[in-house]
Amino acid sequence: MRIAIVNDLRLAVESLRRSVALIPGASIAWIAEDGERAVAMCAADRPDLILMDMLMPVMDGVEATRRIMRSTPCPILVVTATVEGNASKVFEALGAGALDAVATPGLSPDGGVVNAEALIRKARAIALLVGSPSPKPVHAIHVPASGGRKHLQPLVAIGASTGGPQALATVLSALPTPLPWPVVVVQHIDASFAHGLSDWLASETGHRVKAIADLESPSPGVILLAKTDDHVIVDSGGLLRYVEQPRDVVYRPSVDVFFESLADVNAAPGAAILLTGMGRDGAAGMARLRASGWITIAQDKSSSVVWGMPGAAVELGAAMKTLTVQAIGSEIALAMAGQAERARRSA
Repeated sequence: MRIAIVNDLRLAVESLRRSVALIPGASIAWIAEDGERAVAMCAADRPDLILMDMLMPVMDGVEATRRIMRSTPCPILVVTATVEGNASKVFEALGAGALDAVATPGLSPDGGVVNAEALIRKARAIALLVGSPSPKPVHAIHVPASGGRKHLQPLVAIGASTGGPQALATVLSALPTPLPWPVVVVQHIDASFAHGLSDWLASETGHRVKAIADLESPSPGVILLAKTDDHVIVDSGGLLRYVEQPRDVVYRPSVDVFFESLADVNAAPGAAILLTGMGRDGAAGMARLRASGWITIAQDKSSSVVWGMPGAAVELGAAMKTLTVQAIGSEIALAMAGQAERARRSA
């Protein structure tokens, strides 16, 4: 795996160089001190992965990501010193096609590297995603109970990955205020950035967005976002909880695991949506939800940064409708109104 580093700070470059040395089979492809140089170097020598800083002279990481993904697409991992000061840029870069974001490792007094575990884990996961476009679907998930079975009102379940933050902002902005139904989002993103993404989405959409607390009940008026590297499920008591199993899934948190849990507990049919993202996560779970009476929607190819996850849903016959990201929000409102009417008639 050939990895490029884009960063203008010598200490950061050195910590990244030493982190790459800890990844089995990885080597440094090249190093660029600004985004403009990175665009040119990627065009001349495309690496397997780029570690992209956000704040740099000449051209920042957001614009570099946008240009690389347009001209010579390459897996990009945002590596930044802090999400608090760079939140808008981090999520713009993710919207432009970066796969994930992670904090920059540091150097210890003895010359070693510290806090590199997350970067190493993400780099290895990206290598698996790029090398294995069709990871095995998730099945037979054990859904634990939290007490007696509780009625779970219809909700909107959304899965997203590459390009997801910007797509989520577009879709969620089009939903009515206040929200008449619960919305639960599973976005592939490092746990350290989940709270920042919640705050950013709230400012972009005008809705209340918060990270999911363990054993929280979905409720109207709030958009709930998975916040850890564990999976989030709905248990038989109608509560959201985090679980480690299954361990052998590349995507953490997994959209498939969440969708499958909704099918396993026979949740009242709502609307399930798959937005832009690399891989196939969510397609198998969406197929089960469609068979259970859910309205299922996939983002179309033209408006997706990567048409992997929604494309897999279309290929599998899991998506009832394929729409541009701009049309999905209003379609969700129509779908949920239709589900409420069907529930009323069958009562």
